[in-house]
Amino acid sequence: MSLFRDDGIVLRTQKLGEADRIITLLTRSHGRVRAVARGVRRTKSKFGARLEPFSHVDVQFFARGAELVGRGLPLCTQTETIAPYGRGIVSDYDRYTAGTAMLETAERFTDHEGEPHVQQYLLLVGGLRSLAAGEHAPGLVLDAFLLRSLAVGGYAPSFDDCARCGLPGPHRFFSVAAGGSVCGDCRMPGSVVPSPEALRLLGALLTGDWGHADAVESRHVREGSGLVSAYLHWHLERGLRSLRFVARGDQPGRPRPSARTVDGGQAH
Repeated sequence: MSLFRDDGIVLRTQKLGEADRIITLLTRSHGRVRAVARGVRRTKSKFGARLEPFSHVDVQFFARGAELVGRGLPLCTQTETIAPYGRGIVSDYDRYTAGTAMLETAERFTDHEGEPHVQQYLLLVGGLRSLAAGEHAPGLVLDAFLLRSLAVGGYAPSFDDCARCGLPGPHRFFSVAAGGSVCGDCRMPGSVVPSPEALRLLGALLTGDWGHADAVESRHVREGSGLVSAYLHWHLERGLRSLRFVARGDQPGRPRPSARTVDGGQAH
């Protein structure tokens, strides 16, 4: 029997029995971890309030054996809040839906429990911090996070040089299957011709040029978001459930469902 301590982001929660929850976290040193938190659904539990999605926490785990990830789920025995990012996220529809898509993406890119994913962890912490602070438009923060997560996972798209032959760009065509921008000779069936502004925006989001990204017109933001979504779905091989709720650019008349509706039944 061993005690482990790590800091992590709460990705999601699930009900267990009458008063417990299974908490899924992305931790700094142990990657994705699932653990049981006893009694956190009781009304008077202060422990449970710290283990909500988006929370950045310091957690102590109790595990049977020398490894944190084993046959049985470990227990969360102590937790301290490092940063309650949820406070700045859940009260705003656009931030909430963008943040939920970020949590789902982080879980999908860390599919092996107990395997460290430090870069993905740091990306998620930075993305949620920016989202909660309202530093940039939620859609831009989400697209930047998705692009960098793809890059960390080995799927970095090219928005300038040809993704197939390396010919210096910029180029007119964009192919999800080829890995980004392609020249005329490398153009593949299914390639699209996005606007140069959309490609420059995505390049800025990937490299962190926020001065340029924040000034881009909403129509190019929507176009760029469509490319990011298509590229992400291609490499994940199936779409993100939460991405369908994300507002992209100016969409007048779009319904604003409550956080409970958007959540799709996820236990909080």
